Amino acid sequence: MSDPYFQKLFAQRIGGSQYGKGTEIYKFEKIKRAKRRVLAEHPERKLIDFGIGENDEMADESVRRVMAEEINKPENRGYADNGIPAFKEAVARFMLREFGVELDPVTEINHCIGSKTALAMLPAAFIDPGDVTLMTVPGYPVAGTHTRYYGGQVYKLPLLPENDFYPDLDSIPADVLKRAKLLVLNYPNSPTGQVATVDFYRRVIDFAHKHELVVIQDAAHLMLSYRDRPLSFLQVPGAKEVGVEVHSLSKGWNMIGWRLGWVCGHPRIVQAFADIKDNCDSGQFIAIQKAGIAALDNPEIPRRTREKYRRRLEKLVATLKRCGFQCEMPGGTYFLYVRCPREIAGQRFETAEDLAHYLITEHSIVTVPWDDAGPHLRFSVTYQAANEAEEDALMEETEKRLMALNPKFD
Repeated sequence: MSDPYFQKLFAQRIGGSQYGKGTEIYKFEKIKRAKRRVLAEHPERKLIDFGIGENDEMADESVRRVMAEEINKPENRGYADNGIPAFKEAVARFMLREFGVELDPVTEINHCIGSKTALAMLPAAFIDPGDVTLMTVPGYPVAGTHTRYYGGQVYKLPLLPENDFYPDLDSIPADVLKRAKLLVLNYPNSPTGQVATVDFYRRVIDFAHKHELVVIQDAAHLMLSYRDRPLSFLQVPGAKEVGVEVHSLSKGWNMIGWRLGWVCGHPRIVQAFADIKDNCDSGQFIAIQKAGIAALDNPEIPRRTREKYRRRLEKLVATLKRCGFQCEMPGGTYFLYVRCPREIAGQRFETAEDLAHYLITEHSIVTVPWDDAGPHLRFSVTYQAANEAEEDALMEETEKRLMALNPKFD
């Protein structure tokens, strides 16, 4: 079959004339395909799925009740544009209650259709061809993808155990810093589970001033912080002068598919985001924003969510340690980032991707591989389990399978 006439018209940013002809498959699609295959080939073997990256629970009943009421009101049918004032006011109340951060709901807050869209749009406000976005890896790639779309470049900052999974800002070459405009952070960090400290954020603020950078802090997992109370970037004096923080109702409130979050911080950056957003979407459905208000005004929802995933992570850490894995309780997120064993079941695996594929196909254990900063596996505790008894049964089966594989580490 010959190419359509428009094959040569595809933009270079997505592959140009070769778009659609590549054979490379994104790792999450590989995992999905492997899961489907193993379920078909081994129906007798229960699939233990630690690969799911989204909450396993529905939004709280009180939030769903508000949604059910608001969806039938004719005044909610129209475009929301850059968000209803009531949602921004709820965000301001939440930020003050949880973090002691005072924000002007009119100028320093704007809603987004999930944090992913905000991270995709913000580079449009700053990146011209040749500019650089500094990004930690492993991590969420969206801001980097859109940086490249605008002709910019991404400079990767590896998160390594020897640096406690913080970026080594002093290692960035001078020629890169001259062209850098954005520093994208994500704490609590996905997938490493590290949490930020006040001292770390102070260094970031000083670094941003020194090199005239804008900081974008992705706080999607913020309410899933376990060591101390959740720490907002904006709690640290001077943070608002250098950037914004991007929040989401997905993780802490079990509102994954509702697609609602916000950007807050410096009013000029928030304004720039709002201007770009105004040319990309017409706002999230007003009934969803009103349900989001109910979620934000109920501090018990993220508390319960946090305690659930803390419990599950503690069980998983204990299980993996008994199997020989070297891991500790993460500071945040519902992920556990674990160094790959050098040998498992008598076989050596050079990459996390190869090991993850083996675990899925041969033992029906699903994990997510990360090779960006050394071979690691990501275990998620968002697996399906109706109660603690089911959690314990799943841990027991996990231990039984992994123990038999005799993992060995250097």
